[in-house]
Amino acid sequence: MLLSGVQQLPPSIHTLTSAFSPNTKPNFNHFLMPSTYSAFTLIRSLTLSLSNAHHHRRRCFPRSLRLSPLSPTKYRRLAQFSTAAASSGTRVEQLASVPTPSEIESWDFSSGSDSAAFDFDKSCAATDLKHLPTAELEVKDLDELPEQWRRARLAWLCKELPAHKPGTLVRILNAQKKWMRQEDATYIVVHCMRIRESETGFKVYKWMMEQHWYRFDFALATKLADYMGKERKFSKCREIFDDIINQGRVPSESTFHILTVAYLSVPVQGCLEEACNIYNRMIQLGGYQPSLSLHNSLFKALVSKPAVLSKHYLKQAEFIYHNLVTTGLQMHKDIYGGLIWLHSYQDVIDKETITALRKEMLQAGMEEGKEVLLSILRVCAREGNVEEADKVWLKLLQSETNLPAQTFVYKMEVYSKVGEPMKSLEVFTGMPEQLRNRSVAAYNKIIEILCKYEEIQLVQPIMTGFINSGLKPLTPSYAYLLNMYLNLNLHDKLELAFSQCLEKCRPNHTIYNIYLDSLVKAGNLDKAEDVFNQMISDINIGINGRSCNIILSGYLSSGNYIKAEKIYDLMCQKKYDIETTSMEKLEYVLSLSRTTVKKPIRRKLSKDQREILIGLLLGGLQIDSDERRENHIIRFDFNGNSDCHHVLKRHIYGQFHEWLHPSFKPSDGSENIPNRFCTIASSHFGFYADQFWSKGQPTIPRLVHRWLSPRVLAYWYMYGGHKSSAGDILLKMKGSSQEGVANIVRKFKAMSMDCKVKRKGRIFWIGILENNATWFWKLAEPYILEDVKDLLKPGKWALETDSVETLNVNFNSDSDYDESE
Repeated sequence: MLLSGVQQLPPSIHTLTSAFSPNTKPNFNHFLMPSTYSAFTLIRSLTLSLSNAHHHRRRCFPRSLRLSPLSPTKYRRLAQFSTAAASSGTRVEQLASVPTPSEIESWDFSSGSDSAAFDFDKSCAATDLKHLPTAELEVKDLDELPEQWRRARLAWLCKELPAHKPGTLVRILNAQKKWMRQEDATYIVVHCMRIRESETGFKVYKWMMEQHWYRFDFALATKLADYMGKERKFSKCREIFDDIINQGRVPSESTFHILTVAYLSVPVQGCLEEACNIYNRMIQLGGYQPSLSLHNSLFKALVSKPAVLSKHYLKQAEFIYHNLVTTGLQMHKDIYGGLIWLHSYQDVIDKETITALRKEMLQAGMEEGKEVLLSILRVCAREGNVEEADKVWLKLLQSETNLPAQTFVYKMEVYSKVGEPMKSLEVFTGMPEQLRNRSVAAYNKIIEILCKYEEIQLVQPIMTGFINSGLKPLTPSYAYLLNMYLNLNLHDKLELAFSQCLEKCRPNHTIYNIYLDSLVKAGNLDKAEDVFNQMISDINIGINGRSCNIILSGYLSSGNYIKAEKIYDLMCQKKYDIETTSMEKLEYVLSLSRTTVKKPIRRKLSKDQREILIGLLLGGLQIDSDERRENHIIRFDFNGNSDCHHVLKRHIYGQFHEWLHPSFKPSDGSENIPNRFCTIASSHFGFYADQFWSKGQPTIPRLVHRWLSPRVLAYWYMYGGHKSSAGDILLKMKGSSQEGVANIVRKFKAMSMDCKVKRKGRIFWIGILENNATWFWKLAEPYILEDVKDLLKPGKWALETDSVETLNVNFNSDSDYDESE
């Protein structure tokens, strides 16, 4: 019997679509190990329920879960949960990529916050639950059951089930099918919530849903979903949330609220998008009005990421702002500041909106803080508005706070936009008066400006000072310097600067392309050919369309048509665009040597590509297939917060360039690579789809142990692996094949590596511990990318590199895999 009103889902609601919801829904499996309770605790709770039955024949449990008194420990856990929900930074964010100040900034809510004003840090969405409507659940006590044997069996199940693994738990429940009813299973679920055995309660709930007597219980589903959300088990909470919608019901306001907070409390890739999705559906599907703290918590999470990531959330931030305005809730000044900050990073800046926000902010009596002024200065730098920049500069100087280094960078850029590089140099030389030391961003910006205006005499001593300062990275400044020498045809100086670059830093393919272009223009084709071959053989550098066009133009100009044709064939294979000037000469050359039109080169995966794919698929790469499973698409998805993934993404993009969908090949020569890209639909991926994504679900092939070459292990580790804080190596696999996991364990043992296996749902974690990790590293190191070796090399003195996914994977206990099974 349900005491709370159940909201029916109107037929028209199925036509609603959210303009702000992501198109894809990632699947995360984040589990917390259930605590073990003694039999004494169980018997005590059952005894209390029996003793109180004379006073209360039926128990109604409100949504605040009046199942048992909250101890001080529980209050502390709720406080910890609230703190995590109010801030988007937790332990994992310490591992995230920390770009240089010249590349991105993070919005800082603490600086510029007024203690007398509303403070996001003092408002937590998780503490607002007491204001939400409650849903009551009616559950009978054991003594209300007429049969003594039923009471005894339920008491035994409540004691026994939490102590068993999922497989054994299901077998025990299956043995009770003849007598168990929905009321019995409901009692067990509620009892598990009372004793905080949420994992067991969830498994019992999923089991009862599969029984023929099951009837959907809105109150129970809401109670369990809210409880799982409070425990930060967002994947299970989301599963129940989706079940409620599939039943044609609208989830309660508390479920929307708790699920959003649960997503915000865990900084796993994709969780912010899901939080936005649930928030939008809360308003558009449920018709609810979120609390002020939920608005603020979500908005803060949007602007707490680096700018290169946060700028894509502008529409969502504006949607939150619109809801705050329409509902008449209090507007915090950081809402205005955050919107201005997001607008300042857009590709096309909306000055009218920024002006309107500043005006509205001043009308509300809010002063423009340091972050707002810095955002305005950034806009001025991009548009070359010197007059407005000078006004903002004076306000910043008059403020009591110290000027951030980015202020000088923007001021230099403003003068550069209007053709006054000397004023930019004056700003740079005056930095020590305001700051102790010049920043990396300031060095890179002034070198960029002086190289742009070809001020050779001025830029050389600054570059020398930058090198002597010991600041890193030097690569961007070397790229500006080499490009200036190339434009001025100073090939000797370019050669010297390139040699110096090799000593001081690790050049990328951009610097190698400039050097290659210089060799071709200087007529040194033999050395250019050696450099080009070096780029091909070095996986840390690689080639791209520009590299091929440079060497192709050199061969055509020198009349070496045979080598030109080879480069042409390579470009056709890689699907690189050929420049118009080279194509005109190339058509004539091909007409002389090829009497018939050459058939298009048939794509074929190379041996390296096949091994790389297997390693990435073991790490969680996704494959989508059509209905007939004839053509397949590989979807590459990289974590934008991972240093390792940032390097690996560029490498994989180059390795599979010829297979990529045209929409992911920039036509403007841009080298910005998205975190997500995919291949064209092709039957060549059929083998991998059948082996790793059978029936559209990740699986572990039975014969996977035969494919574990050192290169496969290296890419598996780089894409789906982690290095723990103890220096151990953890490898992640998705799937349900016990046999495949067993074969991998046997293969590792054959390689003289012992390992442990831990299972979390459909995810297996293979722990290669202590000395075994060193042996694994020796095998995989030749194929690990150079730029990530320091991040992944195992060792006792490793930094804190545990991720959210691995925080609750404990390898101190025995392996979950038993060879005897």
